[in-house]
Amino acid sequence: MDNKALAIISYITIIGWVIALILDTKKDPLVRYHLRQYLMIFLVGLVLGFIPIIGWILNIVVLVFWIMGLIYAIQGQKKAVPILGDLAQKHFTFI
Repeated sequence: MDNKALAIISYITIIGWVIALILDTKKDPLVRYHLRQYLMIFLVGLVLGFIPIIGWILNIVVLVFWIMGLIYAIQGQKKAVPILGDLAQKHFTFI
């Protein structure tokens, strides 16, 4: 599977993320970048889902970030989504 396809798969669901993580045996920088970014988007969305009203509204912003990240993966770009992208690259270095 090509690296761009793995980057795209990592955004589909958390199961897609796990599949992309397992299939990225060459540890491609593009795939790893999008793996980290989606993990941050997923975790923030999960936490915000438990906060009534305000969290639910902020989840719309997280949805927009997810769409942006998916578009960047489709284009093959290593471009960070606002706020969360840089945090992901800084804190998820283990991926």
